[in-house]
Amino acid sequence: MRLLLAAAVVLMGGWSRGQAPPPAVAPAVVSDEARVVADAATVFDQMLTAPGVAIPRAMLAGAEGVAIVPRVIKGGFIVGARHGRGVVITKDAAGVWHAPIFLTLTGGNVGWQAGVQETDVVLVYRTQRSVDSLLAGKLTIGADVAAAAGPVGRQAAAATDSRLAAEVYSYSRSRGLFAGVSLDGSVLKIDHAATAAYYRPPGAAAPVVPPAAQQLVARVVAQVEPTTTVPPPSGDPSAQQELGVIGERHALDESATIRDELADYAPRLYRLLDEQWRGYLALPAEVFQGTGRPDAATLAEAAARYDAVAANPSYQSLATRPEFRTVHGLLKHYQQSLSATPTTLDLPPPPR
Repeated sequence: MRLLLAAAVVLMGGWSRGQAPPPAVAPAVVSDEARVVADAATVFDQMLTAPGVAIPRAMLAGAEGVAIVPRVIKGGFIVGARHGRGVVITKDAAGVWHAPIFLTLTGGNVGWQAGVQETDVVLVYRTQRSVDSLLAGKLTIGADVAAAAGPVGRQAAAATDSRLAAEVYSYSRSRGLFAGVSLDGSVLKIDHAATAAYYRPPGAAAPVVPPAAQQLVARVVAQVEPTTTVPPPSGDPSAQQELGVIGERHALDESATIRDELADYAPRLYRLLDEQWRGYLALPAEVFQGTGRPDAATLAEAAARYDAVAANPSYQSLATRPEFRTVHGLLKHYQQSLSATPTTLDLPPPPR
């Protein structure tokens, strides 16, 4: 015991009774974006080593990009849907790999296990077109690109021996097990604000690539192109020129983003319906006008109609469709984002 106490005193820098204790060191503040990158690295490492159910390396070889979205949350503020934040690592047409870009995932159709409230999602992009579609700003899985549940185990050998027809292969991990999963109807959107905040922190004169981001790219490239070496971060401004585009700040209005997703996806639901049902599930006109926002009462009435369909067993053939679940979830999310929008403060004139 005395030896342990002596060792403790040494580790504490020789502090003893009668002396002032060493000053407390405040823990480093970790940003949300840095946490997402760290979680994505953990998920990527684990997805390669899960015994018997790991994502096969053959599915990664030659990929054009990999998206990792850790801790996708089910339910909560998006009823009947999912929401998560992650990153995507891609290469361009010239074969140059880029630092991780932040994105969000929102949608309604996924094979959740009973009792599971969160899962990790991994998307493997097999074509340059699928990468370009995502980097254009917004991508709907199954609509904008051909997607399929990624094969694992014995399924992987058959899939990799034949032609890979899908442009994107999707996986999820729940309770430690990876499995192929259909994400049709999920909306992926580039998060410009998070990307800007991560690479151009306050006070920075130029974009900065954190070591954690560089290490994540190296991990991905090592699996996709084993012969490619990712150089360490460089202080040369010319080496950061490409990231200057990534790091530019873009205004992000969350409610407007969700409104645009509603306007994009609702017509896909309406194509399944007759005129009477289209009228019943109609959304406020402001959703499709691209400007302004509906009043709270009108939006609440629309949401209540979707709630009524989802709760009635007679309409389960509609309520379980990915088109309905996605629109329903986005509608709830839109309500939440508008209610969280602060009003203009009532302030006296500014000081002279």
